[in-house]
Order: sequence, then C-alpha cells, then structure tokens
Amino acid sequence: MSEKNIASALDAAERSLHIQTAALTAFANTFGKTLVPSIELIANSKGMLVVTGLGKTGLIGAKISATLSSTGTPSFFLHAADALHGDSGAIRPDDVLLAISNSGETAEVIQISKMAQSWGSKVIAMTSSGDSTLGKLADVLLQVSYGSESDPLNMAPTTSTLLALAAGDALASSLMAFRDFTSTDFKKRHPGGALGATKLT
Repeated sequence: MSEKNIASALDAAERSLHIQTAALTAFANTFGKTLVPSIELIANSKGMLVVTGLGKTGLIGAKISATLSSTGTPSFFLHAADALHGDSGAIRPDDVLLAISNSGETAEVIQISKMAQSWGSKVIAMTSSGDSTLGKLADVLLQVSYGSESDPLNMAPTTSTLLALAAGDALASSLMAFRDFTSTDFKKRHPGGALGATKLT
C-alpha cells in the first residue's frame, strides 16, 4: 500500500470519528426531550419490552435488549424477518415493542409493528424520521436524528447505528434511575464471568 493510500485511509478514519463525535454531542443535547414518553410507557407496562429490527439496526437492537434485561427491564430481541414467519407469537398484549428502523420505512419492521398494535401492544419507534411510516404509526416516537453517515460514501450505517446504540444505552440508564435500580439488583443478574468475579464482589 502506498503512502498516498495510507494517508487517504487515515484521513477517512479521522473524518469518521469527528462526524460521529459531533453527531453524538448534538444528539445528547436534544435526545432528552423525546425520552420521557418512552420511559413512562415502558415503566408502566406489565409485560416485556420486545426489541425488533433488521440488518445493522437489528444487531444494535439485540445489544439494546441485552442491556435492558441486565439493568432491570425484562426484554428480548425479536428479528423482524423471523417475526413474520411465526416468531411474532412471542409478543403479548401487555408487551411494548421497540421498533428500530433508521429510515422508518423498513417493510418488515412496519409490518410487525402493525401486527403488535392489532394485538394490543404499544409501539415505540426509534427512527430518524418522525414523518416516516413507522414514525407516524407508533404510539411513541423516539427520534434519533443526525446529519450524515460517517463513511466516505455517506451510505454505510455508521453514525446512525452509533446513535441508535447510544439511544438504547440512554434509555436503559434512564429506566435504571427511574426505578432506583441498585448495585445489589445489578449483582443479582451478573453472578458469572469476569464482571461478576471482579466488580461485583
């Protein structure tokens, strides 16, 4: 690889980090305004928080669900495509569906959201567009807006997935505080692994 290639690669990496840092800072200053309805809906629910998504946002959704479960909010991840092939039967009327789609137009996510609502479940849409199909049909909008993706083509899910992950972590943190989730509660859920063996003794 030539020095020119290396320089170009490093410039792209630096630009990516700067774009994501700026987006995260801007997001932190506005996200709280849209968070309260989601906190109230989840905290008042008698069921579980079901997280769904597809593609890269699906991977992010699985992590969000795992974090929620370990911090006092019972949750599981339901892949949007699998949901349309029978797995939707796991959703109960008392559950809340957190549907993640950056564009708000992912067909599978929209379809499972409509199905969940028809069964009595409430839907929270995590999307960049409140005017999208998903944003409009949801009971609560959790808007995750940003300027651009951070890859050289402004096409790959980069900034959008970073902010979705950050939004999920912020949601989990807010619910921990809302419920007075303690270190003792945390310990009960982490008896094994390095975390259980070191930080929780």
